[in-house]
Amino acid sequence: MARSRAKDHDEKRGAILHRAAIVFARDGYDRASMARLAAECGVSKALLYHYYASKEALLFDILQNHLSALVEAVEEADDPALPPEARLEALVGALLEAYRDADAEHKVQVDALRLLPDPEQEQLKALERRLVEIVARAVHALDPATFDGTPLLKPVTMSLFGMVNWAYMWFRDGGPVGRQDYARLASRLLVGGVRALRS
Repeated sequence: MARSRAKDHDEKRGAILHRAAIVFARDGYDRASMARLAAECGVSKALLYHYYASKEALLFDILQNHLSALVEAVEEADDPALPPEARLEALVGALLEAYRDADAEHKVQVDALRLLPDPEQEQLKALERRLVEIVARAVHALDPATFDGTPLLKPVTMSLFGMVNWAYMWFRDGGPVGRQDYARLASRLLVGGVRALRS
């Protein structure tokens, strides 16, 4: 008879993923053993192996959960009926909110995704591409004439991601600039830059 799943299985799994992401971000993926991860997560090594057969499987799940949450957040926030500037600001705001309490996961994405086998990397990169595609559509809507027939859409879109993705290096909740404040700032900087491309 199959073992039934505990009622708190998903909650425990989520806590393990978040704590393991903190360990990977702090110590590096290569230096974090399953024994250390279990101790840091406050569970036995046997219980950790019950959830994850390997450190690689744990890393993949951290990144898949993180990227899936980002994609879901921007998909829900995207509203093509909004004025283009407001649409972009809503997307950036949703992305920054999705990054709340996910600094470790984001750092692990930057540092360790490349350490996974190619098939797993491709699954995760497909989520990254989906995220970029959604934002790129909103950037394009700012001024289609500037982007159509030019190679500018990708570098402009990735410049926006550069402003947003690296905010975790300096942004602190409770500081003088809030998440929505920064979403407005980053969006307006990009809009101003796109307008400048016309000249």
